[in-house]
Amino acid sequence: MTFFTKTALAVLLSTGMAHAHDYTVGDITIAHPMAFETAKTANVGGGYMTLTNAGEAPDRLMEVRVAQIPRVELHLSETDANGVARMTKQDGISLPAGETVALEPGGLHVMFMGLNGDPFEVGEKIEATLVFETAGEIAVTFNVEARTAQTHGGADHSGHKMAD
Repeated sequence: MTFFTKTALAVLLSTGMAHAHDYTVGDITIAHPMAFETAKTANVGGGYMTLTNAGEAPDRLMEVRVAQIPRVELHLSETDANGVARMTKQDGISLPAGETVALEPGGLHVMFMGLNGDPFEVGEKIEATLVFETAGEIAVTFNVEARTAQTHGGADHSGHKMAD
């Protein structure tokens, strides 16, 4: 291997590892928890990740706790046949045995509510605790990332006001 090849490989590996942040608790793997930057006036923001249950029994994400955010809920965004989008609070997110569930814009997601003039900014880190019914609790970090042309679709909560 040449010096250039070794250097390129080292940069590639370190860059990939810098962006990949996964966690495991029990049979559950939490991949890449993140949130998008929000507008300065946003009162809410969305959190996303991929949850994989490698176990033989189902589990359930029951709650997400964040000390510095007044209210955090699990939500589902859906669009009906008439094109009307609705968002509903979920009591938990089911994780069937041996399956992966994506929390993503336009579907299941974490709703951070009550930002009150403290927007999510690129590079910010949101320390959270995920609470699973069987696997238990685990501390994770949601990295705040920039929006791109590919990420503007789906449910964009950055400009919504929170109802009291």
